Amino acid sequence: MISTAPKTIYKAFGLTVSSDIHLPELPVCNLNSEDEPDVVIEEAQLYNMWCTYSEPGEDFVIKQNSIMFYLSGKGIFLIQDGKKIFFSPFEGSHEREIRLYLLGTCMGAILLQREIMPVHGSAIDIDGKAYAIVGDSGAGKSTTASALMKRGYRLLSDDVIPVTLNDDHQPIVTPSYPQQKLWLDSLQHFGMKSTQFQPLIVREDKFAVPVSSQFAAESLPLGGVFELVTDDSDTIEIQQFVGLERFYKLFYHTYRNFFIQRSGLMEWHFNLCTKMINQFGFYQLRRPVNRFTAKDLADMIIKTIHDGGKRS
Repeated sequence: MISTAPKTIYKAFGLTVSSDIHLPELPVCNLNSEDEPDVVIEEAQLYNMWCTYSEPGEDFVIKQNSIMFYLSGKGIFLIQDGKKIFFSPFEGSHEREIRLYLLGTCMGAILLQREIMPVHGSAIDIDGKAYAIVGDSGAGKSTTASALMKRGYRLLSDDVIPVTLNDDHQPIVTPSYPQQKLWLDSLQHFGMKSTQFQPLIVREDKFAVPVSSQFAAESLPLGGVFELVTDDSDTIEIQQFVGLERFYKLFYHTYRNFFIQRSGLMEWHFNLCTKMINQFGFYQLRRPVNRFTAKDLADMIIKTIHDGGKRS
């Protein structure tokens, strides 16, 4: 059973969000009585609608300006027009799980519908510019970001990074909200106790880590992107992406990229990438999978930035 209350206005991803479910992860903000929030989150009955529009065995129904998805044991979610999120929780679902998908997949869909590129990764403020750390699940994105934060740098976003272009076609990163998601082994490597934090999902060893004191609340120009990949080698290696490979990587690391074509957004995404692709450094960091390397990765990222990207 999801607890609802009078709608509170929150700030996340550069948007004002009105929600009738409590979202403790987000900072509360004020909205003038005559202004409308950018996004409204409401509980609704979606089961009949899902049965009408979905095909057997299908988990997503994606149309232009409308994305609906079904999560077994959790609920049904509907995102419309870049403005509205409806959720229909199943009996026995946990409120933390519902919030996780509202702030992840649902907000990622909202950004796409508003033609804001959601990049899948963590973004860190280093010397007044945003640097994105991207990679597949388990590559170490949040852990590497945490290692950079231990050096005094600030978090802009974890998991979903909103990227837009300013009037000069410069890519700009907008902060999401002040929370990281870290696995238990990462907490232990950083000397943090899991008992201080809430698990993201019941019985899962991944935790929500508030970072309000190290959160960058202002938008910053995108200074570079670092892709993390793992292999069986013993050393960390870095290389720079050039040419068309950058297009592929940007598409690959767009959050929920399978939404793009079926939402009619391929041309928009291609044009956005064309305008931004040569305006920042794009690197791959290949790291050993068999040892903890976050601190070494942080060192290499900082050195690469301070060297002006002069890497082989």
